[in-house]
Amino acid sequence: MFEYEFMRNAFAACTIVGIVAGAVGYFLVLRGETFAGHALSHVGFPGATGAVLIGISPFLGLTFFTVVAGIGIGLLGERAHRDVAIGMVLTLSLGLGLLFLHFYTAYASMATNLLFGNVLGISRDTVWILAALGLACLVALAAIGRPLLFASLQPELAEARGVRLGLVSALFMVIVAVTTAEAMQIVGVLLVFALMVAPAATAMRATKRISHGILVSVSVAVVTAWLSLALAFYTDWPTSFWITAIGAVAYLASTRVAIGNSR
Repeated sequence: MFEYEFMRNAFAACTIVGIVAGAVGYFLVLRGETFAGHALSHVGFPGATGAVLIGISPFLGLTFFTVVAGIGIGLLGERAHRDVAIGMVLTLSLGLGLLFLHFYTAYASMATNLLFGNVLGISRDTVWILAALGLACLVALAAIGRPLLFASLQPELAEARGVRLGLVSALFMVIVAVTTAEAMQIVGVLLVFALMVAPAATAMRATKRISHGILVSVSVAVVTAWLSLALAFYTDWPTSFWITAIGAVAYLASTRVAIGNSR
């Protein structure tokens, strides 16, 4: 399968996105903000369709929308109020996306790719863009890693020690937004959860130390993507289906291991 350029591009893209999604997703699950990550993926849908409507790159549109939404979510404050606002933004985003598609019905196939991903259609140029964005996300995550971890585990104490929780949350949500935009290239709007949350949740079940958890999350995300591409090539079934299926199996397996260790 590596004789085909589109498969080489797909494996390169999945490796990049798997590394970033695994690392960022671990903190997303640790902070209990998976709903926010899910909402950001939906925000990208009207961003991409709106970009097509005005004649610019869909990837640029979805990235811009998710980053702006990520900043907004990070600044919303208390979780009780934030979840309500996120739910409203999520439903409004899908509605706007459908409205934009109504004006350009010729782009129905593009909508399918946005919703479910099309990793086999990624070009070499897109791979380089994903690599640049992925590197930026990892550098930014490393830069705020210590205060982010402190704020995630002990927010009251972190605030008392001078950590600006609102700023840290906003910066992290920007990182999540860019990571979500990358992951949408692989699994689409509706299935971002599979690549960002399932490996991280699996790692949290299977490990106790945070450093080990991040490594396991990244490893599970990358291996899941690789296996899914190989299975898609030989079965002709959608790559996104295999990613969701393997992610679910990995999480169930880690749950059984956790139950066994607790006995």
